Amino acid sequence: MKSIEVYTKDNCPYCDRAKALLKANGEEYKTIDVTDNESALRQMIERSSNRTVPQIFIDGRSVGGYAELAHLYSLSKTQ
Repeated sequence: MKSIEVYTKDNCPYCDRAKALLKANGEEYKTIDVTDNESALRQMIERSSNRTVPQIFIDGRSVGGYAELAHLYSLSKTQ
């Protein structure tokens, strides 16, 4: 089973889309809310080198944000 982590913030439409896409594909994931959590935000930036949310990690590897996740799923459907 894959380990999926999603760094999110409140009122983030791309975060909501990423979580909906994961759910639609039957994936379980851990949400890490960085809205008011400076420590989690610093960890996200350290791990991904990005300040934008969502930041998605699959098995510890940075995937990127919603667009990159959607692209991965579109590739898997064509194979």
